[in-house]
Amino acid sequence: MDNTILKLDGITKIFPNGTVANRNISISFNKGEIHSICGENGAGKSTLMNIIFAIEKQTEGKISYKGKEINYSSSLDAIENGIGMVHQHFMLIPSFTVAQNVVLGAEPKKANGFIDMDRANQITNELAKKYKFDEISATDLVSDLTVSAKQKVEILKTLYRNAEVIILDEPTAVLTPQETVQLFEQLKGFKELGHTIIFISHKLNEVKEISDRITVIRSGETKGTYNAKDISIEKLTELIIGHSLESSFDSLRKQVKNNDKILSVENLSFEVGGVKKVDDVNFAVHAGEILGIAGVQGNGQEELIKVITGMEAYQSGKVILGGVDISKNDILHKREAGLAYIPEDRMQDGIAATASIQDNAISTYYRKPEYSGKVFMKGKSIRKIAQELIHKFQVKTNSEKQRINSLSGGNIQKVVVAREWQTNPKCMIASQPTRGIDIGSANYIHHQLIDMRNNGAAILLISADLNEVMAVSDSLIVMFEGKIVAYFKNAKDVSANELGFYMLGTKKQSEEEIKEASK
Repeated sequence: MDNTILKLDGITKIFPNGTVANRNISISFNKGEIHSICGENGAGKSTLMNIIFAIEKQTEGKISYKGKEINYSSSLDAIENGIGMVHQHFMLIPSFTVAQNVVLGAEPKKANGFIDMDRANQITNELAKKYKFDEISATDLVSDLTVSAKQKVEILKTLYRNAEVIILDEPTAVLTPQETVQLFEQLKGFKELGHTIIFISHKLNEVKEISDRITVIRSGETKGTYNAKDISIEKLTELIIGHSLESSFDSLRKQVKNNDKILSVENLSFEVGGVKKVDDVNFAVHAGEILGIAGVQGNGQEELIKVITGMEAYQSGKVILGGVDISKNDILHKREAGLAYIPEDRMQDGIAATASIQDNAISTYYRKPEYSGKVFMKGKSIRKIAQELIHKFQVKTNSEKQRINSLSGGNIQKVVVAREWQTNPKCMIASQPTRGIDIGSANYIHHQLIDMRNNGAAILLISADLNEVMAVSDSLIVMFEGKIVAYFKNAKDVSANELGFYMLGTKKQSEEEIKEASK
């Protein structure tokens, strides 16, 4: 018996500029299975999902759904016919209730034509109960929900519209280990109820755990579909990037002779509307140390970094770099003092999107005399440094003059890291440095951070990815509700599961333990 619910046959997508995103891709998705799609950034995963969801139109090939060829004109058609998608960045209205978000655009109506909110609440609660989303209540305000609960609301939106196939884009990127376990249990329930889940993720251990089958895409082509139980993570990695990777960074770490305190944060507090987003935070990063900050998104990490880098003014405390108080310095003078910054949102804060690679490569130090003349910029010197950085950081591009927003996410991030590395900083702040980028690019960036550490720089790493924090960091702190709730001098002293409890606020170290570890 054929159990196929969705079939892609020879899908090719060529964009107007000649870029081939997908080439002759054929995949069958079965009813009641969790089918993962793996591949590097730029491999063609997003384009393929957009074709399934009718955001993009294929150049060649056909899609069959429930045995019939489909040719949807928009994502609304896809939704109405049972295909839903939950994007990595949620599309919710914070001031609305859960039910208002769930039914938005397809509200149940009373006989008089007005929206029937009682019915909307009833339907939402029934769906939440059916799919075991116990933490969801129809009348909750979305603004009051955790990130995990907001994700469930997005899933409920697809279920309300009777989605049988649900595409989940990086669903665990912002979840703790405990929240991931809960989500996986719920997804297994979906499968038992006959739903098909298309799971997109860079986290291969999770892909292996949750999937029935896994399809690998590389350079726009499928490299095969495998039963999850029959393929190792090492083999998956090889298929995705074309070669194997080392499983640990420990062998790359070198002993650094000078372990002086480079960055000190003392009694730092920052308020927004009377709410303390950063609450009396103290820590230090030493030469040759990578200090990782773990925490669920929204617990003060972003505000902490904005305060340290000078993007936000704060109420009290000090930021000391290399023994010098830089608390009152603006962004430019903090950079000149030796602070470098890889921002969380590379597109918004890290690049000038429509400028060239070479312009972005020098954008934080273009005033230096080797690049800037009295009247004109020194084009030859700028091209030379851009070419050197492109070569060293293995940026895939045709030319240093190419617009940076035409690169894949991984290659854009390499340019940002290269630019900050070039300043030879005393301290590098790396905020979500590998979020949303492929395994190969992420691995390369991790190598560069460790190389900087080995050469005596202090690295402050902020990441929602526990695997990243634990693999790369020498020491670890955990933030919850703006406070440091745990400090581990040796990152190897704590498991991912235990870290998860600190991240959720169910476990805290004493002030004495934190103070002792921070010395």
